[in-house]
Amino acid sequence: MTVHFIGAGPGAPDLITLRGRDLIARCPVCLHAGSLVPEALLDHCPPGARIVNTAPLDLDAIIAEMVAAHAAGLDVARLHSGDLSIWSAMGEQLRRLRALGIPYDITPGVPAFAAAAATLGAELTLPGLAQSVVLTRTAGRATGMPPGENLAAFAATGATLAIHLSIHVLDRVVADLLPFYGADCPAAVVFRASWPEERIVRASLGTLAAVVDGAGERTALILVGPVLGAEDFGESRLYAADYDRRFRPVGAAPRFPEEGA
Repeated sequence: MTVHFIGAGPGAPDLITLRGRDLIARCPVCLHAGSLVPEALLDHCPPGARIVNTAPLDLDAIIAEMVAAHAAGLDVARLHSGDLSIWSAMGEQLRRLRALGIPYDITPGVPAFAAAAATLGAELTLPGLAQSVVLTRTAGRATGMPPGENLAAFAATGATLAIHLSIHVLDRVVADLLPFYGADCPAAVVFRASWPEERIVRASLGTLAAVVDGAGERTALILVGPVLGAEDFGESRLYAADYDRRFRPVGAAPRFPEEGA
């Protein structure tokens, strides 16, 4: 028996890995975060599967479902939205399972920031503009921010920011970022990335709050950085005709000569 933690993707039911889909199909128990995981994914569950929406359950009740499945020798598909490595509340479940000696494994999923970048048609790292992406959030009622982790500190790097769980404090987000990125910096908000009701708002950082004007749901991602919509950037050296690389040796004395040459 194993509890299979599965990243269910950002919303579109076909944005799940083949491994994740196949695990759902063979697990007689499925625990899913019903408020964020699309119901269409439950169609992969086998006939007669026990399907439990964990949205109204506390941690003890969720673990109790896993313990009961373990006692019955039944594998569990535990579905979380997006990817499990960030803001999934998986860590506390794993800690409980380790203490109980219940086996588990983890299948990654498509994160929301990747779905948002795709719908924007944007690469979040461009030569000369940004080579880092910061995934962050603002302090919330359930989870605070550790000392030193704040928008100003991250903005000082000039990296592309993907700010989660913060649309409700957009005015404060903009105020914190303006001194570092400037009012003309491109920005966007993607509401419910990859869902049928997906909505995109593009604006300069200075006008973003006014354009959004409180509309939309809390499941929105704020993206800020010069890479958004940029056309004036250098090309990667990786594909330059004169760039000597292992799979495309260049010149009379290439760094990586072809075998047998």
